Amino acid sequence: MRIKIKISRKPVEYDKAIRYLEKKVQTLSGQKADELLWILSHPNTYTAGISANSDEILDKSINIVNTNRGGKITWHGEGQKIFYFVINLSNRGKDIRKFVGLIEKTIIDTLKEYKIKSFSDKKNIGIWVKKDKKIKKIAAIGIRVKKWIAYHGCSININNDLKKYDKIIPCGIKNRGVTNLNEIKKQNYKNFNNVFIKNFLKNLKS
Repeated sequence: MRIKIKISRKPVEYDKAIRYLEKKVQTLSGQKADELLWILSHPNTYTAGISANSDEILDKSINIVNTNRGGKITWHGEGQKIFYFVINLSNRGKDIRKFVGLIEKTIIDTLKEYKIKSFSDKKNIGIWVKKDKKIKKIAAIGIRVKKWIAYHGCSININNDLKKYDKIIPCGIKNRGVTNLNEIKKQNYKNFNNVFIKNFLKNLKS
């Protein structure tokens, strides 16, 4: 099955993006349509997954968009890359955990090419790095599965404003912070999309 690569250069409103994904899920579940990897960014948006709690909102003045993805509360905006997927797990053993592991490995492999060591955590979903003896989140993952079609995806912080996370408890985790690639290592990340695509397609085939 062919995977369509879609890259949006301008920020896409969160609701508009989710409507597109859900339409793609319906199309894929009903016929042999292309799967999807969509790379984009969102304007300043706070979203809450299905396991979010209201006490994780520290600034009650912010607007929260409730979603049907897994996970808790996070932020999207400028300087962060979003990687959305619509992937048919019926052709891949119907293994949700394996697909999440594939996303984790893709992020870890991609950061490794930039000489950044990162790791997953079985207790706290996402990808983490160790900086100044502190463990911080570099990438968030939230997946939903409908009729064995996996969609939503992951976000990776490149050079975003980390103060945006001060208004929430990111992903419900109090004792760990959030960072971005530019804070870890200042270098050229312009080719990041291509490196991620390469690793995702490679891991999907393995």
